[in-house]
Amino acid sequence: MALSKPSQMFYNLAAAYFDQLYTHPLRTKALTSCVIAALGNYVSQHIVGVKKISEDSILAFGLFGLLFGGPLPHYFYQYVFKLVKNPYGVLLIERLIYTPCFQALSLYLLSRFEGKTHAAASEQLKKLYLPVLAANLEIITLLQYINIKFVPPMLRVLVSNLIGFFWVIYLAKKRARAATAKDCPEKKKPGIDRR
Repeated sequence: MALSKPSQMFYNLAAAYFDQLYTHPLRTKALTSCVIAALGNYVSQHIVGVKKISEDSILAFGLFGLLFGGPLPHYFYQYVFKLVKNPYGVLLIERLIYTPCFQALSLYLLSRFEGKTHAAASEQLKKLYLPVLAANLEIITLLQYINIKFVPPMLRVLVSNLIGFFWVIYLAKKRARAATAKDCPEKKKPGIDRR
């Protein structure tokens, strides 16, 4: 039984992706992270219902994914799996050390890549860091555990990319709401959190 053309095309793309991931892992992770981050930001802007798509924000997310979102996890996991064999140990290191640092870096650099000043980026980091980190630890921890413990190593990057896509949508929405609240403080009433 022959595969239909869409199925065959999907298998060919998947084979090409896994081949590139095996032969050029850093480049492949950087490029896929760039595309996923930019696409996640674009989808988030549509979900929020912005009237004009912010190309600066899409570019900032894509650039962060290319320069940091792909390479940093690549090197982190490459070394942590050499040092720690127990999945619980890997998860603890990833959740308690790597994640807090990576979230701070991402919030600050995304603002800077959007053209904001150091003061504005620092202010946004102070405002969003704890809520975003708490949400990440609450939402992503179980998914990371499943990915580390049960997903075959060959598919972990793909699963991480899928998780990352939805996390970027969440992060972009959170940052957009924070920017809107700063621009229009009269919409927010004391004691009411509209997030």
